[in-house]
Order: sequence, then structure tokens, then C-alpha cells
Amino acid sequence: MPWSRRSVDRSCAAWRSAATSLAEAERGSASLEFLTVGIVLLVPLVYLVLAVAAIQAGALGVEGAARHAARIAVLAADDEASDAAIDRAVRTTFADYGIDETTASVIVECDRADCHARGTRIVVTVRAQVQLPLVPDFLALTAAGSVPVEAKATQTVSRFAGSAP
Repeated sequence: MPWSRRSVDRSCAAWRSAATSLAEAERGSASLEFLTVGIVLLVPLVYLVLAVAAIQAGALGVEGAARHAARIAVLAADDEASDAAIDRAVRTTFADYGIDETTASVIVECDRADCHARGTRIVVTVRAQVQLPLVPDFLALTAAGSVPVEAKATQTVSRFAGSAP
């Protein structure tokens, strides 16, 4: 059967009416889809940025505390003064960076028996737990709510240490 102009016009009209009714049914759904996909992708992305920022701040705080404690350890005159000054410095650094000092530990090691002898290398290791943001308190008590960070710093006691000026 040959196609006539009238049959083509009828089929085009049918397609147009079907397309129009389909467009009417889809009206407004693009904004809803955009909001749904935007929220589903944006919320985890924002949380990821917050978590990485908290971990980076904790890592910088622990590294600063270790470096400062090592400097203090090589300048101290004796072990008691050194321990008290290191404790004060680490607590101050943790307070500045918002790190919970109850989860932290500081280890001071020397490569010789006398830690204050000239040329002695002193290694200070600081460990802490950085709490992830927006984690409920009952999850913060487990490993799921925090990230362990560690830093080491090494300083050498000056060869002029203890000498009179």
C-alpha cells in the first residue's frame, strides 16, 4: 500500500500527541531528580572533607608536639625537668589543636645511657587518637569513631651542652 500524504500527517499527529502527553507526565521530575542526586552525592562529599580536615589537623598537632618535645628534651638540664617540660609542651599543643590528651602517649628514647650527654640522639614518639566529626558518643569509644595518628621527632644534644659560656 503506498503512503499517502494524509496517512503520513495522521501518523505524525499521533506521534506528536504521544510525545506531548509523555512530556506532560515528566514535567517537574527533573528538579526532583537533581535534588535527590545532589543530596545523595553532596552530603557524603562534605563529610569526607570534614573528616580529612580533622585528621590532617590531628596529624599536624601530633607532629608539632613531637618536634617541640624533642627540642625541649635536648635543652633540659636533667630528667625531671625534661619530663615536666615535655608534658607541659605536649598538653599545650594538644589543647591548641583540640586533641584529647587522655588518648595520647609520649615516649622519649635515648641512644645512650645518659640522655643529656653531648651528642646523644633523643627520639620522641607521640601517639594520639583523632575523633572523627559528627560521630555519636557511643561509636567514639570504639575504633570506628577515631583514627590513630603518630609522629616521631629526633634531636641531638649539642656538643656545647653543659659548657660554661
